[in-house]
Amino acid sequence: MPVYEYQCSACKRIEEAFQKISDPPLAVCPNCKGHLEKLISHSSFHLKGSGWYVTDYGGTKTPSDATEKSQSASTQPTPATPSSSEKTKDVSK
Repeated sequence: MPVYEYQCSACKRIEEAFQKISDPPLAVCPNCKGHLEKLISHSSFHLKGSGWYVTDYGGTKTPSDATEKSQSASTQPTPATPSSSEKTKDVSK
């Protein structure tokens, strides 16, 4: 059930109420019997698990980072291997 916040226009007190979405909004302050107005509150809704943009694609990696890494891996020099002529030494001396 959602939590709704109301502020009294007379005493400025903020009240919280657990209500169904289908319930009518509160109208009377339980403290001073003044008029209550519904507030817009910050939600604590967080998507968890796989399948959401935040977890699957929203990381710090960018497509250019992945391309640069693959290019740098392919352009790294390979260790020098001796050629076949260098392997056979002239031992006739």
